[in-house]
Amino acid sequence: MARLCLLVAALLQCASALQLPVHAAVGASRTASPQMKHPDYFNRLARAENGRLRLVVTRSNNHIYGQIIDDSKDAVVAAASTMEKEVRETDIGLATCAGATEVGKRLAAKALAKGIEKVHFDRKGKMYHGRIAALADGAREGGLSF
Repeated sequence: MARLCLLVAALLQCASALQLPVHAAVGASRTASPQMKHPDYFNRLARAENGRLRLVVTRSNNHIYGQIIDDSKDAVVAAASTMEKEVRETDIGLATCAGATEVGKRLAAKALAKGIEKVHFDRKGKMYHGRIAALADGAREGGLSF
């Protein structure tokens, strides 16, 4: 038994002296190389630490929603959507750019009433086009800057 231990120790010394490469499946496992799937999360955290609130736009086939979120408190400060009674009773279409512009203006009015002027626009990976852009233009017309 003692001879076996001496033999293993001698082999380990030789291997370390030769500096043989160690072949390991480092990239094969998920935990080996931590990479964020969505690195813009860190950008959002940095903006939240700087005090800038986030205007989040969510759209479905029939409606569009806008929220101003304070990430430091995890709270919704202001919200507007085409689901609101005042918007549904108007003659504008709910799933149109005109409806999105109206939601942007209503959201900006609510935000300005609470003293919010600067926000960061979060389109949640959607293309800045159509109803998303219309809501942003409506919010700019209403007085928000981003």
